[in-house]
This record gives sequence, structure tokens and C-alpha cells, in this order.
Amino acid sequence: MQGTVGDSTSRGVVGAVIALTNRATGVTLTVSANAEGVFRFPELGPGTYLLLVQSDGFENRTPDDVELNSGDVVTIALTLMPSATAAARASRLPRRQELGPPAPAIESGAAVPSYRELNRRPDAEPGQALVALDLLPPPQEVFLATPDRWNIAMPQWDRYGRKGEYPYVRKSRWWDPFNRNRLKGDEPIFGQQTFLNITAAAETLADERLVPATSNVSSARPGSSVFFGKGEQFALSETFRFSFDLFHGDTSFRPVDWRILVTPAVNVNYLNARELGIVNVDVRDGTTRQDFHPGLQEAFVEYKIRDLSPNYDFLSVRAGIQSFSSDFRGFLFVDEQPGVRLFGNLHSDRWEYNFAYFNFLEKNTNSGLNTFQARRQQVIVANLYMQDFFKPGYTAQFSIHYNKDDASIHYDDNGFLVRPAPVGIFQAHTVRAAYLGWTGNGHFGRINVNHAFYQALGTDDLNPIAGRSVTINAQMAAAEVSLDKDWSRYKVSSFFASGDGNPRGSRATGFDSIVDVPEFAGGIFSFWNREGIRFTGTGVALTSPDSLLPSLRTNKEEGQANFVNPGIFILNAGADFDLTPKLKSLVNVNYLRFERTAPLELLLFESPIHNTIGVDTSLGFQYRPPLSENIVIIGGASALSPGQGFRDIYSGKTLFSVFANVRFQF
Repeated sequence: MQGTVGDSTSRGVVGAVIALTNRATGVTLTVSANAEGVFRFPELGPGTYLLLVQSDGFENRTPDDVELNSGDVVTIALTLMPSATAAARASRLPRRQELGPPAPAIESGAAVPSYRELNRRPDAEPGQALVALDLLPPPQEVFLATPDRWNIAMPQWDRYGRKGEYPYVRKSRWWDPFNRNRLKGDEPIFGQQTFLNITAAAETLADERLVPATSNVSSARPGSSVFFGKGEQFALSETFRFSFDLFHGDTSFRPVDWRILVTPAVNVNYLNARELGIVNVDVRDGTTRQDFHPGLQEAFVEYKIRDLSPNYDFLSVRAGIQSFSSDFRGFLFVDEQPGVRLFGNLHSDRWEYNFAYFNFLEKNTNSGLNTFQARRQQVIVANLYMQDFFKPGYTAQFSIHYNKDDASIHYDDNGFLVRPAPVGIFQAHTVRAAYLGWTGNGHFGRINVNHAFYQALGTDDLNPIAGRSVTINAQMAAAEVSLDKDWSRYKVSSFFASGDGNPRGSRATGFDSIVDVPEFAGGIFSFWNREGIRFTGTGVALTSPDSLLPSLRTNKEEGQANFVNPGIFILNAGADFDLTPKLKSLVNVNYLRFERTAPLELLLFESPIHNTIGVDTSLGFQYRPPLSENIVIIGGASALSPGQGFRDIYSGKTLFSVFANVRFQF
């Protein structure tokens, strides 16, 4: 049962007490009317009920009995008369002239009905609100007609009394992110629900580094007899991305009905090395390289299949080239590849899920952008995110990945063989690997927690280092704990990837990913993570750029996963400091150690090789001049002080990297 309590002028009586007594059982329920005079008695059983209405300044009312049948939802209107001793209530607000003169006062003793049944619906859901329309205020008192809601003028407001980038500035500029723009999805381009968002970004990267390099057969320095050559390198890269996002739907909260998104990109890069055979397999190409490559990074169509609840739960499908990251920190699979993805959420967005299939394209070697050449590799991903898994504030993710990398032969754009890896047995082989994962991100009280665990299982029908077919059984684990204090965050973390202690055996126990880009243990500021370190005299790398794993593969993006590798253990301590609202500083120290060294000893024909890699120290900063993401400047410096294991492979020379990254986006 539900209804309204009003006075003789149809105003709602606030705080009126309504008592409902079951005639058969004598049980009485009591509620109070809200600010609009509305009251509800949910989930009443069938029977005959007596109503008693009381309110200060009004006479008590006892309407006729109300009969309720099973499943009925009854809406009634109750009218109270002022008591003889109550003073007439008057509004403190002046009456608008366009509303006309006030209604004449009802004389005392005039007949006013005290009870009126408005509606009775046996098919309504329990608790469903049915409002008496004749008791609502006139529309002109509630609504304001607006011809075009997208052209409502924003208020002129100088919040801080000084220059700055914030809403409602009096003099906005075209690059101002808070300035309303039809090309940025702030207004429909046609109709009321079709929008276009155009994004243009330019990213400039400069990197000066010292990494191990050999003088090779043909040295850049005639007469040189030293095995290790000049390892200094300078790299410069410029990438332009243009994104055109056409979508239909509302501008916030509710997922779009459909979307078409296209993102072409262009990259120009330059490399200056000190030795031959680095920029190209042909030493006649010298020590410098300049390259240009256009790529298509996104091109997909998205369609919402249906809404699943009033709380914006939905089910959508996306087909085409699309970006995808399979966990919180990018430990296993981060890429932009063609595929089909079914995704959505449940339980008011507490559960999010993905089921995706990707059929890979080859990558351009020097830019990392997509080419239009198909690669014989497919990846299937299914994952589920569950918010408030253990307790509020913690989100858990459970996932299954399957990597099907078929046998193929491929040379990169610089003429180097990358599939199969040019070590051991030079023969194309097939990798089948499945990953079972549990990752988490959130906080328990003041303690922030991020963790990951993956179990890899599968087969490699001819691993080049083992020289035979192997079964895969490898693990990866990572955990980070951090604490925020004022403007600082202090954190400790560890990373473990299992290694292979018997590289000639039938089991491969060294962990490797699909395509990882980990934001962990210093991320891009760490030398070990940022810079690729290649082996001297072989065609594989100890570690690839933007990876923590010493996987002994030729190339993270073009090579094949290799599960016969040394593995690694990393212990990290770091801190982030918000020095100003625009400037952030990051400090990290990593201790690195091989988990097993047997694959290295077999590959390099050198024994013993110790486990200690060394200590990686880094300092970085992030600066946002307009206090938004439209201009971001990132820079850092890092150094790797070699341990005994690293000296066994290379030398004791300290390696370093200094880089700057400037990003403009509109």
C-alpha cells in the first residue's frame, strides 16, 4: 500500500503519521510521510486494514477500511482538514504572478473527502511507486523548457581569482581541455545522441644509453682487437596518432549503443650506434639508421547487444583492431591486434568480464607499429574482474590465456632472423601455451596491494635451446605493498619468474609471457625494464625492451615465447613524491638475480655463471604544465651496477640510460 497525505490545498503534509492496523491480527504498523507527503507500506499480506492519520495542526482522520487481496498494490490519497485551533499556514515565498491569484480558502465545515483510492494493480511488483498525478505541482513550477540542452550557456565564474586551467575560465583557448568543443564529443554532430571525438597526439622520445655491444667481425674501428666494442647509442622517435571516435548514446554513465573508432599512426625514428651490425645485419649500412612507418593501430566496430539492468549493466561486442591489456600491470598480454571481443559487466558493475580472440599482425621492427602482414599466431583470453572480492576496496581478477604460435620463418625489418631463434637448432617450431592467472589490485585499510600469479602449461614441439620437444610448466609471481603518507607513497615489491635448471631436459620451467609491458618495479624508469640487452655473438637477447623477463628470445613482439630461460628474482624499494600538483618524482632501487643460470651456461659455453645480476637505481619525474593530460613531460635516468653474474657474461662496466618523453594531446 502507498499513498499521499495532503491538506485542502493539495499540499503534501510533511511528517504526518499513518498507522495501519490489521483487523484480524491486531498488528499495527506505523510510518511517517516524507517531504512530499508520500508514504508506503511494502509487502503487506491480504486482509482488512484500518487507517489512522495524525498530524499536528490537523484533525485526525480514520477513513473507511481498506481491503487488500494477494498481490494488490493500492495507491490512495488522504486529505486532512486543519483543526479549529490551528493557525492558517502561509507560504514564506512570494507567489509568481503568472500563476494567477491563490485558490480561495475553504470555509470551515465544508465537505472535503478524506479518502480516495487512486489505483489498484494486482499485477504490479511489490513496492512499485504509483504517484497521484493530480497531487503533483504544475509543470511550470518544476520544469524549464530548453530548446537545445547542448547549447546551455556555462556560467561565468572565476573560481580562484587568478590565471589557470580550470572550468568556467572567462577567456578560453582552443587547446583548453575544459573548453566545450563539438569535435571533442561535448555536443552531438547530428541529432541528439551521435557524437564525434577526434584526438590527435604527438609523442617524442629521446634516449641516450650505454649497453653491451661487440665490435663484431667488421668493427667500426679498424684495427680493434677488443671483443666488447663501444656500446653508446642514441635513439630518437616521433609518433603521431590520430583517433576518430564516432559513437551513439549518452555522454556519461550509460555505455554507448554503438561505436566506430579508427586510429592511424605514423612513426619516424633514428638510431645512432658506435658499432657496425647493430642498425642492420649488413655492416655496409654503417652505424646510423633512419626509418619511417605508417600503421593502423585501431579500427573496430562496437555494438551494445543489450542492457542487462537499470544500473547500466550491459553486454557488448567489439570487432576489429583494438587495444587490450589482460591484467592490472601488463605482466602477460598488452597489445593492439585484430580480434573479436565480447565484454560487459554485472551486479551494478561489481563484475566485469571479457572473452576475446586475437589473430596477430606482424609488427614493424623499428617503430613497434602494426603492419598489414598477417602472422601465424592466435591468442584467446577469458577473464573476470570482481570488485570487493575479500572486502570493499579490493578487486580480484581470474583469467585464462591461450597462446597458439604456429611454426614460421620471419626476418625483421633490419634483416635479422627472429623466427626461429638463431641459436641451437635452426628449425621452425610451434608453441602452445596456456596461462591460468589470479591478479589483484586494491587496498586493505591504508595498505595498498597489487599482486599477480600465473601458471604456464603447454608444449613446444622443438625448443631451439633444448634441441627437443618440451612440455611447459612455469610460474610467475609478483606483489607490491605501498603506503600513502601526505604527498608521498612508499612501496616495496618483488617479482619472480621461474627458471630452467635442466635446459636439455624434456620439461621447460622458465617462465615467458605473450607480449608483456609491465608497469612494475620502477617500470620504464628502471634500466633493466626499459633497455634491451642483447647477447654478444648470438642472435637472441638477454632481455627485450619494456620487459622484466630474461626470456632469451630474439624479439618480444616478433619472436616466439621461449620457456627454456634462466628466470629472475627482483626485489624493489621505491617512493613516489607529489612535489607540486604538476610535478611528480619517482625513486626506485632494484636488486636483480637470476633464478637459474644453466640455460646461460649452455647458450654461451661458459661456466660457471653466478646468479647476481646487479643493482638497478633510477630517478624519474613527470611534469604536467597545464595540470591536465594534454601536455605531459616524462624523464628519467637509471644505472645498472653489474653483479658477479652479469660480469661473467659481459663486463663490470656500469650501464646507464637517460631519456625524455614529451607527449602533446588534443
